[in-house]
Amino acid sequence: MIQITLGRRRLIDPRDDAFGRSQIGWTEGLSDQQLHDIARGTWAISGERVERERFAVVSGDVIIRQAMEIDRVVDTPDGRRAFEGRVLGPGHPVYDRYVGKPAPNGAQQNPITYFKSSLDNRKCNCGCSKPIERGDFLPGHDQRAIHERIARVGTVMDFITWFDQTWKPGEDQQGDAA
Repeated sequence: MIQITLGRRRLIDPRDDAFGRSQIGWTEGLSDQQLHDIARGTWAISGERVERERFAVVSGDVIIRQAMEIDRVVDTPDGRRAFEGRVLGPGHPVYDRYVGKPAPNGAQQNPITYFKSSLDNRKCNCGCSKPIERGDFLPGHDQRAIHERIARVGTVMDFITWFDQTWKPGEDQQGDAA
């Protein structure tokens, strides 16, 4: 899970901000939308890890002030990145566990940090429903998923024949011409 640590409120020129914001940072009295607009970015973040995270919590004065579900991480015009997603409310497990409580990573100089949370686990995509922390499959379960699908068609040769007859070179995965 991601912890977004906001510094103190700072006024900025909206013309210099990728989202046209007039302030960044934490201060009392922000609405949920204002806090979300500030916390979502822009951040100097890269790598695959940020792409795998499902949730983020927002820390202001070392207290979690908001929780969000991350739909995706997008590039911004300023060469940085931002989170797109939705604000979570009471009744959602991430909100209930973290909002209003001390920040799991405490006070941080780096605004984007990570921590382990059982609430961030996903389920293995092979269909076994076992929890995973990263990636799409438990070790070896990608092969299990492939072989289960081959078995639905018949033998390996049946699958290869079906695939070769179905797949059209030069088309991407959505069937659009490349």
